[in-house]
Amino acid sequence: MDSVGVVESAAEKMAAGAGLDEDEVFHVTMAVREATVNAVLHGNEYDPKRKIEGSLENTGNDLVFIVADEGHGFDPDHLPNPLAPENVLKSSGRGIFLIRSLMDEVHFRQLHPGTELTLVKHLAPAGEKT
Repeated sequence: MDSVGVVESAAEKMAAGAGLDEDEVFHVTMAVREATVNAVLHGNEYDPKRKIEGSLENTGNDLVFIVADEGHGFDPDHLPNPLAPENVLKSSGRGIFLIRSLMDEVHFRQLHPGTELTLVKHLAPAGEKT
C-alpha cells in the first residue's frame, strides 16, 4: 500500500502544476488514488510478490495517468451498479463508478495477466477555463 501514497502524491503535484483548480486537483487525485488502491487490493489481491506500474504524463492537452496490475483481470462492463438498491449499503464496489465520474476519459486494457487503467483529464487551452 506504500505505492498508493507515492502515486497519489505525484498525481496531485502534476495536477496542481498543470494549473487545475483546487476541486479539479482533488478529483484527479481521488481518481488516481482509487485506481491505485484497486490495483493493489483487487488486481494484485494484496500479494506483495505482484507489482503495480504507474505512469503520469502531461501532454499539454491532457493529464494521462496509467495504472497497471498483475492480477487476473476483470470485465469493467459487467460490474454491479453501485446505485442499485441492493448495492447502496455495500462497503465496496464504487471505485470504477467514482473514477468514471471524476475523469474525462477512462480506458481499460487487459494485459494477460493484469489490467491497465488509463485515466485522462483534459486541460483547458491557455486563457480558457472548463
